[in-house]
Amino acid sequence: MELHAADQYLVAPAEAGLLEVYERLSGTGLFPPFPPVELPGGVGGLVARGGFAQAFFFPAEVLGLTFKTPKGRVVRAGGVVVKNVQGYDLVRPFVGSFGLLGEALEVVFRLRPGQASAFLKKPFAGEFPELTPSPRFLFALLEEGTWWLYAYHFGHEKEVARFREAFAGEEAGPMDLRLLFPQGMGVGEGPLRDLRFPWGDGGKPPAAPGLFRRLAEAL
Repeated sequence: MELHAADQYLVAPAEAGLLEVYERLSGTGLFPPFPPVELPGGVGGLVARGGFAQAFFFPAEVLGLTFKTPKGRVVRAGGVVVKNVQGYDLVRPFVGSFGLLGEALEVVFRLRPGQASAFLKKPFAGEFPELTPSPRFLFALLEEGTWWLYAYHFGHEKEVARFREAFAGEEAGPMDLRLLFPQGMGVGEGPLRDLRFPWGDGGKPPAAPGLFRRLAEAL
C-alpha cells in the first residue's frame, strides 16, 4: 500500500484487507471510507459492492482504480486528485457494479482527517435511527439471536464526544465478519444490514439496467 498522507490518499491493492488499511493508517489521523470491519474480498470486494455501512456517497471517495474487464483488458480510470476526470468517468460506474464491469486490481481511496474516533454498539430496534451528529457508518448485525446496532464515527474531538452521548452505546472494536459469508457476500436476507441493503451469505447482486449492461459489453 502507498500512503500519501500530505495529499490524503491511499493506493491499495485489491487483495488488501480492510483492517490492513486501518493498520497502515494507524497514528496518521487519517481515515478510510469504510468502518473497521473485515469483509469478504477485502478492498476489491468492498468497491465492487459499493462500500459498506456508509452514510455518504461512497463512489466520491474512490479517486481512481485499475481494473480488468470481463474481456481481459486492463483499464486505469480516475487518478489521485478529486477533479481528475478526462473523457469518460469509469470510476463511478465501476463502484457498486458487483463485478459486472470487471475485477478491481488497485484502488485509490480519498482519506479524511479526524482527531478522534468512536466505535459503539447497542441493541437494534429494527429501524435505523436518526442521530445528531450522524455517524459516518451505521449497520446492524445479528449475533447469537440478537440484533445489535453498530455505529462508527470520526472527526473533531468535540463532535465525536457529542456522537458518543447521542448514541449512548457500549464500546465495540474491529470485527472480522468474513465467516458470516462462506458462499460470498451479496444482497439478500441475512445477518447483516446497512442503510442500503440486507446482506446475505451467497446473496445475488442487484439487477443491472440495460444501459449498464451495454457498457459492460463495450468494455
